[in-house]
Amino acid sequence: MKCLILAAGYATRLYPLTENYPKPLLKVGGKAILDRLIEDIDSAGAVNEYVVVTNHRFVRRFEEWAKAKAHARHITVVDDGTTTNATRLGAVRDIQFAIEHLGLEGDMLVIAGDNVLDFSLTRFIEFAREKGTSCVMHYRETDVKRLAGSCASEIGEDGRLISLEEKPVNPKAEWCTPPFYFYTGADAAKIREAIADGCGTDAPGSLAAWMCSHSVVYSMEMPGKRYDIGDPESYERVLQEYRGIVDGTKTGQKSDLST
Repeated sequence: MKCLILAAGYATRLYPLTENYPKPLLKVGGKAILDRLIEDIDSAGAVNEYVVVTNHRFVRRFEEWAKAKAHARHITVVDDGTTTNATRLGAVRDIQFAIEHLGLEGDMLVIAGDNVLDFSLTRFIEFAREKGTSCVMHYRETDVKRLAGSCASEIGEDGRLISLEEKPVNPKAEWCTPPFYFYTGADAAKIREAIADGCGTDAPGSLAAWMCSHSVVYSMEMPGKRYDIGDPESYERVLQEYRGIVDGTKTGQKSDLST
């Protein structure tokens, strides 16, 4: 299985921190956000290659990072050619670009590379294997304002994803879908069809939204917290939350976790 990591955003709300540095490589608890995600996924033993799709501005940063990890895992960095936030391809077109550029086939785990989690994604991989279908996750969000600014979803009693909508005006339920997706090889091959059919291309959830209308998609309740770093204040809150963590274990020490 391949793991496609979305890292082509420009994180403009985090400037100046990310003006010349990619958000997934910012450190939390003394470790890059992306390292945390990959080390966790590695523990499942299901992924044989990681593909990081990024932009032209940050490609060298990721290549340097990947080179330092070459002894431990197979990482491919793909440059989507964009140089500004205004010219970005959008997450769905980045997925398409990586698949077609590298000729990727088979099952695929697609994740945003800039989220900090306090749970293991291996449970999600196991869930997808058990279902044998494309899968997403969901968590309850009771704050209407946050719900309206997120990827809201409807989940059936059997756990099947009924519908999904990015930034809905009137959310149909209190479930949100985070940017972590498992696509079967058959569904991953449908991305060109999805875009031609009018699937939104900016947010990654748009593909899952289209997919649940054209295939069977199940959803697992997220078993912990997700920290979405969107601005300097939220980054500082995460640093405070993880202050004193060494190799994933809370030590209670007061340490400097800045980049």
